[in-house]
Amino acid sequence: MPKVSDDRLAARRREILDGARHCFAEFGYEGATVKRLEETTGLSRGAIFHHFKDKEALFLALAREDAERMADVAAQEGLVQVMRDILARPKDFDWLSTRLEIVRKMRSDPNFRRAWEEQSADRERATFARLERKRQAGSLRSDVPPEVLVTYLDVILDGIVTRLASGQSTDDLHAVLDLVEQSVRKPRAES
Repeated sequence: MPKVSDDRLAARRREILDGARHCFAEFGYEGATVKRLEETTGLSRGAIFHHFKDKEALFLALAREDAERMADVAAQEGLVQVMRDILARPKDFDWLSTRLEIVRKMRSDPNFRRAWEEQSADRERATFARLERKRQAGSLRSDVPPEVLVTYLDVILDGIVTRLASGQSTDDLHAVLDLVEQSVRKPRAES
């Protein structure tokens, strides 16, 4: 039996992730049945689950991929830039519309909750580290602990994702993000 090359395995995994991302965006977590995943990826369940243990593992792989990308951007340019990227390219993040299902699943499934929190930790660490660098450089307000600022920015991110998922207008969100950036900067009087 011929051995499949690592490149081909990686390409197949990429196909599955791309198709699954579309399927989760269109049908939600619960609605992304194995049959729909097969249709969307164009692959059999055997091919899909050769690469991923189950639907949850596939979903969490997408979450990990996004968390790593967001962490990279957050570390270099800040979490507000992550939010700007989401607004600029909503189709790249449309599968996050499953957020409400994720919250429900986190409340009812402790194993899923742990896995989800692990994949979110990198983004939070990157955001915290960037805020610390900004604070040391003197450009971040000093009257609010960085942990509170990370929570604040996460709440804003959740709101943006929810707004996109619900189909509400995002026209004013760029101005909201400008306001968010101003709110975490050191006030002029403090400079």
